[in-house]
Amino acid sequence: MYYQWAPYVPVAERRRKAAAEMAKLAKKGQTISPVVIQGRAIATTAWGKAWCANMEAYSDYSNRLPRGRTYVRNGSVVDLQITPGKVEARVSGSSIYRTTIIVKPVPGAQWKALVADCAGGIDSLVELLQGRFAKGVMDRLCRQGDGLFPVPKDISFDCSCPDGAYMCKHVAAVLYGVGARFDRQPELLFTLRQVDPAELLSSAADGVATTPASGERALAGDEVGTLFGLELDAGPEPAAAMAPPKPPLTPAPRPAQPQRLKKAQRMEKAQRPAQAQRPRDPAVRLLAALQQAGSLDNAAARTATGLDAAAVRPMLKRLVTEGHARIQGHKRSTRYAAIGGTLTA
Repeated sequence: MYYQWAPYVPVAERRRKAAAEMAKLAKKGQTISPVVIQGRAIATTAWGKAWCANMEAYSDYSNRLPRGRTYVRNGSVVDLQITPGKVEARVSGSSIYRTTIIVKPVPGAQWKALVADCAGGIDSLVELLQGRFAKGVMDRLCRQGDGLFPVPKDISFDCSCPDGAYMCKHVAAVLYGVGARFDRQPELLFTLRQVDPAELLSSAADGVATTPASGERALAGDEVGTLFGLELDAGPEPAAAMAPPKPPLTPAPRPAQPQRLKKAQRMEKAQRPAQAQRPRDPAVRLLAALQQAGSLDNAAARTATGLDAAAVRPMLKRLVTEGHARIQGHKRSTRYAAIGGTLTA
């Protein structure tokens, strides 16, 4: 007895039935999150493209994944949920099929090495999720074998469809759907691999310099195709990136004073209250620089105070909390705009 395939169901009919089925599940309180593709490109951002390109780079998948492109483009992935180590989806075919993909977490030693290699290369969580950092950092994150993306041995999958193929078109569609979902929610990549993206920023929080290492530069526009076809923002202009930090201002030397006058000044200083002898609050210097410039980013704040990132960030938050500054969105990084008022040491 030979197996007979189910009769072909037109795409429009499949969509209608799938929409009705998902509506029933939604009424039962289940969260439904379909994959919606606009245009021909399945993924358009750095993380989405990197996920799809990583999958296509393996020979085990390269000749099977194309079967799912049409399915994901025509809206057949009617629900996709990403949780730590697992992707669960419903795909509309001749019926509604349940697909499960299990992804192993990044091994601890591999993650520590990756964090160490990226030390100082990412300034903020926003830049990380938007893929806006030096090309060398993205090269390391996307490196096959010991990067952030899984290899075939890290992935296992199952589908309720009757197709006995190693990777059916429903699984392939879901794998592409994951890349499309990373376009909208790139943080889910770290959820899936069960790692904390904030750890990639910890070196910056400890005061490590955040400029690219010697010989490293941001990915140029004509080099996009060299790394999975990613489209990353360019880094700082070479002149700005290599400009040495401004030396701190030093007061002019005081004229020599008679020995008797110096002694009297030392005695007077010793009699002052302890509060009066404290050095000026660096937050006061920061506010003065902020009011003079109008707005500052983290790098300019560090230059103005001479302090590292770990010391500057709390002061910036303090100025915002006390109403002296406000957070101002910026294309490249967060900026802080002066509002007014004075701050005493």
